[in-house]
Amino acid sequence: MTLATILLALSLPLPATTKKPASPEIADKQADLGELRGRIDNLRKELSNNEENKVDAGDRLAEVERQISRLQRELYELGEQRGHLEKKLHNLEQQSKTLNSTLNLQQSQLEKLLYRQYLRGTPDSLQLILNGDDPNQVARDLRYLAAIAVTRADLMGEIQATLDKKKALAEDAQEKASELLTLEAHQQERHSELKKQRAQRQALYAQISEKVSAQRKEIGSLQRDEKRMTQLIDRLSKILAAQAAKSVRDAEIKAREASRLAAAARQREAEKDKDKPKLGTTSSEKETPLVVTPNEVRRPPEVTAENRYEPAPSDGSFLRQKGSLRLPVRGNVAGRYGSPRDGGGTWKGVFIKAGAGSDVKAVANGRVVFAEWMRGFGNLLIVDHGDAYLTIYGNNDSLLKQVGQAVKGGEKVATVGNSGGNPDSGLYFELRHQGQPIDPMKWASLK
Repeated sequence: MTLATILLALSLPLPATTKKPASPEIADKQADLGELRGRIDNLRKELSNNEENKVDAGDRLAEVERQISRLQRELYELGEQRGHLEKKLHNLEQQSKTLNSTLNLQQSQLEKLLYRQYLRGTPDSLQLILNGDDPNQVARDLRYLAAIAVTRADLMGEIQATLDKKKALAEDAQEKASELLTLEAHQQERHSELKKQRAQRQALYAQISEKVSAQRKEIGSLQRDEKRMTQLIDRLSKILAAQAAKSVRDAEIKAREASRLAAAARQREAEKDKDKPKLGTTSSEKETPLVVTPNEVRRPPEVTAENRYEPAPSDGSFLRQKGSLRLPVRGNVAGRYGSPRDGGGTWKGVFIKAGAGSDVKAVANGRVVFAEWMRGFGNLLIVDHGDAYLTIYGNNDSLLKQVGQAVKGGEKVATVGNSGGNPDSGLYFELRHQGQPIDPMKWASLK
């Protein structure tokens, strides 16, 4: 693709978008999402403030690991924007080719039309009559000349419209090219900043690695981390339960209002027909009470040994995927649910060793309800799958999704790392139901 073609394609005018006022339903959803984010943010601050005053050496890495995650998410989003822009450019290039073909065809038609007119000459109607030719032939010639004139005018109008589009393309090209350059500049800035942050983390980790390792093996350290996780899950479960109950109540209120309006409409119709003979209403005609049942919510699944597969898009409730779930990342399952951990306690999930930067994918459809750094788990992501099922993704290098965002099974949500002071690169994965951890391997399939 030549630069001229790209600039031409870039300049194709896009349909103007007028911002319409949000519908009541969208406004309600945005309000609910804002409330959810606010409550979870307050929860995060509260947990942070309530932590024991014993400072973990890994906490010194917290801010730089947060920055690395933020920068990678921004780069990921910029990459997606660039991908959409390049796809749009490809479509615009095709439109530009079509426009050129149309213009060439229109010009060819005009050339043929002018040539025919040249061959027949351009006598006026009076001259044709004075020539003494056959009146019928004169009438035919006049109609032919009139048709040529109309066709030529139409073609000229079409050509002018096509030229106007080309002009609009040229005028818009600079703006679009500027957007692309700005996007590339932002990406370069983020890459540069990310490089600095990684170097800073590496230097800091080298200074405190021995202390981090010692504290991780210290008796009680893991228990404290797990206690914080349990507190977080319990509070999240209460927030989500309250949100679900509110949704059910709102649905019931809307259904009752719809029923009331329908009854009022029937009453108005009945009043219009009051002069007509009326038949007694039977008991079967009486309005039956409206019963509103909450929608079925989704549920989750689990895994075993070496995992060579990745999650894929899936529909239906989370519970139906039990036994067929894929682990979030490819790699070796080094820590198993229920097995002893160094430093005391047992694994409440699984640890999957994987290369830094590997894709972490959501195991099923759901919504992000937590995305923040947490002591012992580093950059932590929690996804709600409905019906009190949560999946937990810890020790990530970066979190690519934020609280409130919907995710689909198989969608990239994070990248593998060793945040939180973890010595090995990999993903810590938990599956919980009603706040209690369950063995992911009883849900997952490695075949």
